Amino acid sequence: MRLSLQHGDRGSGRRSRGAGRRQIAACAAMLIAPLAISSGIAPAALAAPPAIAAQSPALHPMSPTPMPGVRVDRVDQISERQLAVWVYSPAMNEVIQVQMLLAKDYHSQPDWTFPALYLLDGLRARDDQSGWMLETDVRDFFADKNVNVVMPVGGQSSFYADWLYPDNDKNYQWETFLTKELPPILHGDYRVNDNKGVLGLSMGGTAAMFLPARNRGMFQFAGSLSGYLSTTSYGMQRAIRAAMLDAGGFNSDAMWGPPDNSAWKEHDPMQLARNLQGVSLYISAGTGAQGSHDRPGLVPGIPENSAGMALEVLSRLTTQNFDARLKDLNIPATVRYRNTGTHSWPYWQSELHAAWPQIAEALNVDSVGLATAAPSAREADQPTCEVGGAIGELAGARGDLGACVTDERTLRGGARSQEFENGTVYWSADSGAHMVKGKIAELYNAASGPRGQLGLPTTSETPTPDGRGYFNQFEEGAIYWTPETGAQMVHSGFLEEWAATGWEAGDMGYPVSGVENTDDRRARLQKFERGAVYAATRSGTLPVYGKIWDHYNQLGRETGVLGYPQSGEHKIGAGRFSEFANGNIYWSPDSGAWAVMKGAIMDAWAEHEYETGPLGYPVGDAHETPEGLRQDFQRGHILVTDDETKVITG
Repeated sequence: MRLSLQHGDRGSGRRSRGAGRRQIAACAAMLIAPLAISSGIAPAALAAPPAIAAQSPALHPMSPTPMPGVRVDRVDQISERQLAVWVYSPAMNEVIQVQMLLAKDYHSQPDWTFPALYLLDGLRARDDQSGWMLETDVRDFFADKNVNVVMPVGGQSSFYADWLYPDNDKNYQWETFLTKELPPILHGDYRVNDNKGVLGLSMGGTAAMFLPARNRGMFQFAGSLSGYLSTTSYGMQRAIRAAMLDAGGFNSDAMWGPPDNSAWKEHDPMQLARNLQGVSLYISAGTGAQGSHDRPGLVPGIPENSAGMALEVLSRLTTQNFDARLKDLNIPATVRYRNTGTHSWPYWQSELHAAWPQIAEALNVDSVGLATAAPSAREADQPTCEVGGAIGELAGARGDLGACVTDERTLRGGARSQEFENGTVYWSADSGAHMVKGKIAELYNAASGPRGQLGLPTTSETPTPDGRGYFNQFEEGAIYWTPETGAQMVHSGFLEEWAATGWEAGDMGYPVSGVENTDDRRARLQKFERGAVYAATRSGTLPVYGKIWDHYNQLGRETGVLGYPQSGEHKIGAGRFSEFANGNIYWSPDSGAWAVMKGAIMDAWAEHEYETGPLGYPVGDAHETPEGLRQDFQRGHILVTDDETKVITG
């Protein structure tokens, strides 16, 4: 996808530059917002849809038959090897311009046939020129290469798909055009052979993966540069809708219907990945961080092209999910994760150059490009980043982080971070270097990482003493993980109360939830395996745990008869008690845990010195009897009838 990023201000002029940038920023915010909900922005944290069985794709004929009604309206000879071929598409009822760069030996070897490489544009594809011609060096780059380069023009917001119905005066049927109407002309008029590849950026990167998957046998190579490779992941349909509205006012419902329409899955590269077996695959994405081709913005480390930063983050996440799916299916691919770079043309030009040796090998191109060996599958996974300093020392000492994925980055306050295959290391002068990885990292990133409430890590991931799980301490809290409880965050305030009970080895056990609202929404609490910590405005932060917590739960917790806790747990001899708004819960090994409510029974028990007196501890809650309200104790009972209270001992 492109949001007015790829051709600068060369558009139609219907909106001012300032208005366009406001639209870009708004749309970029909508694209990134879903990532902060539930999952956050993590290296590979974008929630992926469940994989479906591979669609039965069309088997594309190697020698395509001309389609009725398709014709070449005219051919503009731009130079000896550059053409603009105007093809009438019956499917779209429109003449489509196809710009072409002919192979190096096209004229000198009239009996030869040549491979073809489709180059697909991004979301703001123009109707007059291919972005590849406007923004990159393709004319010079392919001057010495024996491949016919095919660049369809137009298709703004189309995703190069066959749409369900027309919209915005366009009857998009791009898949039909590219896979059925155009190939016979390429074969018959321009000596294209059966070797074809497709490479696209952004929107075109998405299409470059689903077109080969839906048309098996047509393409031997497929490449996605900053594409969106999971169109049905959480938030993606909303993001695509927003982007298409911004880029030409198109309605995504016209393309693939509402979100529950099966057409979305039928065009989702992630869902169709199994059909790419046997295709030479190349995928790449940057991080969105300021790179060599980006101008710096007002905030250090944040590029001026903030919309391009947001879009590249989204592309990176879907690309990582797609990469993981390919690995699950044992489908080889060359994957390049750039350490920096926004969603913009200079990086895509560089990726075209990097991908060329693999393209040439896959298409059997006889060119000087073959002098450079094609990279083996996943060779580009190997990073070009460097590791050093305190972060490098930690990475070397641990041995479980894997190779670096990014260079070091500067965070606020002079802190630094660096991503590795299996985690991220953070460093600051105050806390030193510490590693966060796995499920703990996922939760940490979902909480905005070092910019969130937890701050920077103060320990690396460490096994808990009982061997059940792992934890990281942070400046303002901790995250604990076990297989049974998952990863749970404990903030300052809650953390201190938990620590006072002995951490996970104490009476409360591990956290089983984050901080949440109480049932009446008057306060906050965090639950543990055998207790909870409450945070109320008046009483502060208070723990309830063990057998007292069990009985408090039975009585309805904060919305039950006892109300909110008013104290922590007090030790009294062999027993304990906790105070609540309307009474107390007492526990001892011999009597169990029971509530004594404020009022006549509590007053009478107090007069007889509570549990140290002749009655001892309660052995049950107060209950109605024919004689009145009665509560039993270890050595007697208290009975309340009308206005009279009796204490019976012995």
